[in-house]
Amino acid sequence: MAERSQALFGPKATLLSQLHDLAETCTVIDSCDEELIVVSPTAIRTAEEFIRAIPDGVPLPELAPEPDGAVSLDWMCSSSRALSISIGESPRLAYAWLIGSQKGSGVAQFSGETIPDSIQLGMQELFNP
Repeated sequence: MAERSQALFGPKATLLSQLHDLAETCTVIDSCDEELIVVSPTAIRTAEEFIRAIPDGVPLPELAPEPDGAVSLDWMCSSSRALSISIGESPRLAYAWLIGSQKGSGVAQFSGETIPDSIQLGMQELFNP
């Protein structure tokens, strides 16, 4: 994949590489019952599209597999400033945010090209206090 070039595509290339590594090694032992967690290929593709849609200048999230096969994109700025987006089998993105004493959650439709307005607003508030 050409985007893996850090020189050409910057930090997103590193994050996309991490996503592909997650896809290749998407079996994680759950310590409770030792079941395997497998990330959905659809979730990987949608997460890839979402990462590409993140506006330049916005810090990039951390990635994690979820037990239901989704991929979690997490921005943990501090204990009182965070945004988490769950990307699964459908184009619907579940998200939750915490900014100071305010918190919220929702579901937004992702077109595959443009980050939903509600999530963009959350990013703006999170990164531009």
